[in-house]
Amino acid sequence: MDPPQPKTDIVIRALEPADLPDLTEAWNQPRAYAGTLQLPYTSLEARQKRLAGSPPGHTRLVAVIDGKVIGMAGLHPEDSPRRSHAASLGMAVHDAYAGRGAGTALMAAIVDLADNWLNLKRLELGVYADNARAIALYERFGFEREGLHRAYAWRAGAYVDSIAMARLRL
Repeated sequence: MDPPQPKTDIVIRALEPADLPDLTEAWNQPRAYAGTLQLPYTSLEARQKRLAGSPPGHTRLVAVIDGKVIGMAGLHPEDSPRRSHAASLGMAVHDAYAGRGAGTALMAAIVDLADNWLNLKRLELGVYADNARAIALYERFGFEREGLHRAYAWRAGAYVDSIAMARLRL
């Protein structure tokens, strides 16, 4: 089965340092930080420091609509030589742009990179169990549920569960 095709008005490209102001705005949106391990009210300076300390080999792609960076996906290879066939991923999209195809475009680019350029066999991620929209997106790209992490993270005053998902390229 071929993965879904993204809309054509969305540009996917590598993250540049100048993108961080737009991404800080996106990640500080309530649904964006509620769906990730990000904290609300994270400053631009904190995001700049985090990006500067990124290990080599990690890929970050951004989604751009009308010149504005509105989302990002990261692909993070495993460090262990015995897990060199695997990488984890994470992503978020600005609340105001949810449902416009940016998530699909980012996932299509990440899967293409993993399959056709990095020869990764296994992609893995964690998603909050109540994030039906994200779970559906990942399943459209061939991710399957592998397990449940109960009380995985603290969010908005309560513990939430996370689903472990993975996609194996056969």
